[in-house]
Amino acid sequence: MTTPDHVSGSRARRAFPRLRIAGAAAIALVVAGTGAQAMAAQTTGTTQTAQAAQTSRTASQEAPSVPSLVWSDCQGGFECASAEVPLDYRAPQGRTISLAVIRKKAVDQAKRKGTLFLQPGGPGNSGVDFVRNNYADLPAALRDSFDVFGYDVRGVGRSSALQCWDDQRYTQAVTQAKGVPGPDAFGPALREAAEFNQACVDNSGDLLPYVGTEYVARDIDLLRQALGEDKLTYYGRSFGTYIGTVYAALFPERVRALALDGAYDPVHYANQPYAYDRPQYLALDGAMSRFLDWCAADRATCGFGDGAPRAAFEKLKAELDANPVPTANGGRANGYTLVYRLMFNINEGKVIWPSLGEALRKAQQRDNTSFLLRPPSPASFDFLGPNVVVECVDRDYPRDPGRLERNVTANAMAAPLLGPAMAYGPPTYDHQHATACTQWPGERVSRYDGSYRAKGSAPILVVGTTGDPDTPYRDAVALSRRLDNASLLTFRAEGHTAFGRSVCATDAVTGYLVDLKVPASGTTCADESQPPSSTPTVAPPGTTLGELRNGVNERLDRIGALR
Repeated sequence: MTTPDHVSGSRARRAFPRLRIAGAAAIALVVAGTGAQAMAAQTTGTTQTAQAAQTSRTASQEAPSVPSLVWSDCQGGFECASAEVPLDYRAPQGRTISLAVIRKKAVDQAKRKGTLFLQPGGPGNSGVDFVRNNYADLPAALRDSFDVFGYDVRGVGRSSALQCWDDQRYTQAVTQAKGVPGPDAFGPALREAAEFNQACVDNSGDLLPYVGTEYVARDIDLLRQALGEDKLTYYGRSFGTYIGTVYAALFPERVRALALDGAYDPVHYANQPYAYDRPQYLALDGAMSRFLDWCAADRATCGFGDGAPRAAFEKLKAELDANPVPTANGGRANGYTLVYRLMFNINEGKVIWPSLGEALRKAQQRDNTSFLLRPPSPASFDFLGPNVVVECVDRDYPRDPGRLERNVTANAMAAPLLGPAMAYGPPTYDHQHATACTQWPGERVSRYDGSYRAKGSAPILVVGTTGDPDTPYRDAVALSRRLDNASLLTFRAEGHTAFGRSVCATDAVTGYLVDLKVPASGTTCADESQPPSSTPTVAPPGTTLGELRNGVNERLDRIGALR
């Protein structure tokens, strides 16, 4: 059924009703006076999670019902519907959850090969908006060959969005965070994370156990069947690569083509989270470091730092912490604001470097029109809350508070440019999850912890970018080796993901999805766009430059347009 929530860009926060599910274990509410006490109270958490996961895999033999999709027009040539899927796959005929779905039919029905699933990054991004916002920029061969399909995963957007902190509390947290945290920052960070967890339990407690990626992958298989597809054709970017990996692991014989762009190392992500976190800190700080090196080498184009950009950047963070800049809407931008915006906007690659230089120079001048001085907004919070929750359900962090402190401290020291603000900040994006996830109070029956080999699958294409600040290139290499039948395509460039930013990579991915042409493993694309000679006013080829197009990058996934 079409609802106003299907209109692109709407903030759809639909409260999920309290659930009463027979046989489901009660959520353990453990938020003590300090985060360390809370962690100590949960010594059996890992064992309970393992038992719950085993229960999930030995669920009722009764198969879940395939959703019936009733399509209706939702503007712009798109069709929208709702899909009812099991809330808990241990009770496949029990309570359901409704997923918002969208499609646009193939332009040339005579050439149609099936349905292409598009899966955005995240967790937390809307798949409905991902399809609607990116359809026009897809290569013609994809639009001709496939019905293009997307959906909001359970707990996100129009599919019973998770709620933890409200906008007021999130705003307070990011306003009080620091770009240069003090030496005693760990304890407050731990307590704030415990408060966040409690808010998740209070506001979405009945949904929390069921938003993990194993259940998301099972939803995809029901949607595949509902669309009448024998096998899955799928493009996933960033976190969407982990979803695709889990699907292939569960249903290898049902894979037609999986393109996984900006890949996760699934073993480190799910089962060895500290081994996953450290490279991500280093990748982000490495990208920032290379940008500052460029500023030092090209002072005229960058315009920031007067030949000493690192020192200028450290000074700027501290000055903004000490004296935040008032924003146009009455907020305050501090050093944390600066780091937060850099973390996302640096994903655009070299083409954004002149824009970053100009924005940093404006920040030095306390000019609140700098896109780096825009505090996270409610649109950001809609993404960040589910981002934390899903990863806390998916990932098996040790409960040892001493080990947590050692790792957080080491990550902050190893990534001095952006790392400290992220390590000790409130629960927001990937780098800030450890303090919350080590104290996670609920069941995790929907996390996947099996093999990732996907033995027997069709060839899978893994794509990695060598200078990726978000999903390190080493993860793409690792995934290509963990999968039983995978080929690795490398994009030698700065920035996050390759499809839409490289003609070479885009052509290779398109040929694979349409005609199942698998690039030879080891194929490398080297057609990165170089920094413009001045700050662009329109998005150059291969980028979205979200801060120029939309005022600021709110972490809404966009595929670059290669014109």
